[in-house]
Amino acid sequence: MVCGLSSVVGGAMYVIGTAGHVDHGKSTLVQALTGINPDRLKEEQEREMTIDLGFAWLTLPNGESVGIVDVPGHIDFIENMLAGVGGIDAALFVIAADEGVMPQTREHLAILDLLGINGGVIALTKIDLVTDPEWLDLVSAEIMETVSHTVLADAPIVPVSARTGQGLDELLKALQVCLAERPSRPDLGRPRLPIDRAFTMTGFGTVVTGTLSDGTFTLGQEVEIQPQGLRARIRGLQTHKRKIERAVPGSRVAINLAGVSPADLKRGDVVTLPGVLRPTQLIDVRFRHLPDAPRPLRHNAEVKFFSGAAEVVAIVRLLGDDSLAPGESGWLQLRLARPLALAAGDRFILRATSPPATIGGGVIVDPHPTRRHRRFQPEVIARLEALVQGTPTEVLFQTLEQQGVAQASELLRRLPPSVPPRAGGEGDAQAALDALIQGGRVIALTESPDPFLASRPTWERLADEIHTTLAAYHRAHPLKRGMPREELRSRLRLEARAFQAVLSRAAAEGRVVDQGAVVRLPDFAPRLTAEQERQAEAFLAACRRDPYATPSVKEAAAQIGPDVLQFLVEQGRLVQVSEEVLFLPETYQAMVAGVRRTIEEKGSITVAQARDLFNTSRKYVLALLEHLDREGRTQRVGDARVWSGRQTADDKL
Repeated sequence: MVCGLSSVVGGAMYVIGTAGHVDHGKSTLVQALTGINPDRLKEEQEREMTIDLGFAWLTLPNGESVGIVDVPGHIDFIENMLAGVGGIDAALFVIAADEGVMPQTREHLAILDLLGINGGVIALTKIDLVTDPEWLDLVSAEIMETVSHTVLADAPIVPVSARTGQGLDELLKALQVCLAERPSRPDLGRPRLPIDRAFTMTGFGTVVTGTLSDGTFTLGQEVEIQPQGLRARIRGLQTHKRKIERAVPGSRVAINLAGVSPADLKRGDVVTLPGVLRPTQLIDVRFRHLPDAPRPLRHNAEVKFFSGAAEVVAIVRLLGDDSLAPGESGWLQLRLARPLALAAGDRFILRATSPPATIGGGVIVDPHPTRRHRRFQPEVIARLEALVQGTPTEVLFQTLEQQGVAQASELLRRLPPSVPPRAGGEGDAQAALDALIQGGRVIALTESPDPFLASRPTWERLADEIHTTLAAYHRAHPLKRGMPREELRSRLRLEARAFQAVLSRAAAEGRVVDQGAVVRLPDFAPRLTAEQERQAEAFLAACRRDPYATPSVKEAAAQIGPDVLQFLVEQGRLVQVSEEVLFLPETYQAMVAGVRRTIEEKGSITVAQARDLFNTSRKYVLALLEHLDREGRTQRVGDARVWSGRQTADDKL
């Protein structure tokens, strides 16, 4: 398995990405620094122009090996550039000394700024073509002015020549200083690798490459490819052409996957652990419109959305503005044309579709909003503001508020990278969650190491909705024991496990009585009206007059009504043994006792014998015997029944 990737000697792992105008010498500079030609495609080498992403690695003066993603600079391939620049730690920003700042220089710089690539080194290339020192001074001054209000404002400018080698040592030292200031990528226990290449390699099978973040991968691990939900197993790992057993955050990684084909994968898919990511087509974002964007951004505009290595068409919904003028920022809800695997805190870029141009970007605040927001709602904006600017406690609380009911582990996985699940410090989400529970703002609905949770407002709303729903059901069905639990779950719009957690908490607080199949309010008991009781007693009296030939279920429902009939059965004042046959409880018990006694005396009983025993018709005794068969108290052997030996409460009567 071969790929150009980064590795590490000792400490943190980093990836740098090139950026800059076409033909300013990015790939040539990478080859001069690394000895690797990043232009891997035949067409790229023939045209001497980068078309797709290229990969290489270099060794810094301190011995640390760093990955390089080389991106195309031509305007026609800017979208390929976006697939590679999102996962880098720093930029190697290339500007040719003989041309200075050009259109794609500015567009690439804007993209780095929008993606928050905080830091880099500016390589002033092709200095061997410039003989006038004053020209170099003018170009350098122009560069400093161009980057002055961007993420590269403090980046050093290093004059170099890839042809003569001048300045290459100084460039490596500058990169080393830049990366030394970069924090290591955190291990959040939720690894994600956006796929930028997927291919087949002879003798290995499917190989994917990308930059790993948020966690580690190990050999033999089961993984999931989202958004398709495909399962695979890690058969091999490489970084910097070396086999490894464990890949760490921040590294360029090649993964040999068992169980999937390259045909099943595409650029932008994400390799992760099962259950870590959920696909989404609706996201809430904070957006910054570029000052030089060609036109205002309007509601329902169609744009291209880029995040990680993924690209998809999206429809813009402006939440707080009629339109966004160039240079303004605002809240958007984006509806994606197909599902993507995204997380809170991910950066994104938007481009206009016609004419194609980068118009802005920002950060994903909520990758799983529960609904399509109404526009101009202050409470929606306030919640999104809290997610962006709040403390870990407030971010966690607002995330839970949006989810409604969530399991603790799932809630922690959905937090943005700025709120690590277990950092052991002030930003620790687990500590924030514990504080919220102890303070009563969050309710643990179940007692377990991984409980289901709800914010107190959500819990009180659910509790009120349960009471209102059950009360209405009791009024509409005063003779039923309670509301079917599945009907209540559907009314609350909760998935099964969350509903069980809510119901358990409500029962523990004495708000409801859970009777298994049905749920009722504690103070509710089904009762007949005086008229219904009179009708019921008249019907039961008729049954007592001819107890072994009672009216059928259909006849009983016609006389007293189906609800009263069901009430009498649930209260034990009637026993229904089949779809058609009813008995009084004392009659039923006497018949069961008679059947058992006959079997004990004669060894078995037939339908004819039972009919003669109770002086009734075949219809009634056959219904009784089949009922006893279903309960396991009798067993049919030929035309007779024998006692099964199963002990029940009725057997003791």
